[in-house]
Amino acid sequence: MSRRKLTADEIELWRKVAKQAERLHPELPQTVHPTVLPKPKPTKSPVPRLETFELGQKSQPTPAGNNLKTSISEELRRDGVRMDVKAFGRMKRGKLKPEGRLDLHGMRMDTAHPVLVKFILSAQASGKRLVLVITGKGKDRDEPGPIPTPRGVLRNQVPHWLSLPPLAQAVLQVTPAHISHGGDGAYYVYLRRIR
Repeated sequence: MSRRKLTADEIELWRKVAKQAERLHPELPQTVHPTVLPKPKPTKSPVPRLETFELGQKSQPTPAGNNLKTSISEELRRDGVRMDVKAFGRMKRGKLKPEGRLDLHGMRMDTAHPVLVKFILSAQASGKRLVLVITGKGKDRDEPGPIPTPRGVLRNQVPHWLSLPPLAQAVLQVTPAHISHGGDGAYYVYLRRIR
């Protein structure tokens, strides 16, 4: 469908209106009548060329950008230490005894989140510094499917919940627990003091 061209009467009417109107931006060049912009020409995007693969040929290593997301334990390790370094080392070696523990095994996300919030805030209110939150390692899916899914929903979700309000103000450090306290299926949560 092509655009309709303006008639001579419409162009004359436009010129009269343009002469009487105040310009919003006087510094810009003035046009006497509306112009029809030419249609943009379609640009051809280059079609990516796929490399041929022969039967028996070795595959090329994938670039680093295609790797799956790093594990939650790795992300927590990269987070850095925000508490006393000596106490952190003792905690990581399992030498500090948790003052409270919460077991979220078998809970669904909608029930686990409010239980976690209540536990952390009440532990902080009672002056506890180190608590243990047990999430479990999670089950492998029966059929993995085409989209990679992290193992253990609560195991991946709990550190995220601890970094958001209302828990973020109470939590100083989160780290995977020592093997004696549950290993990758549990987290040490070091709480801030109430001031």
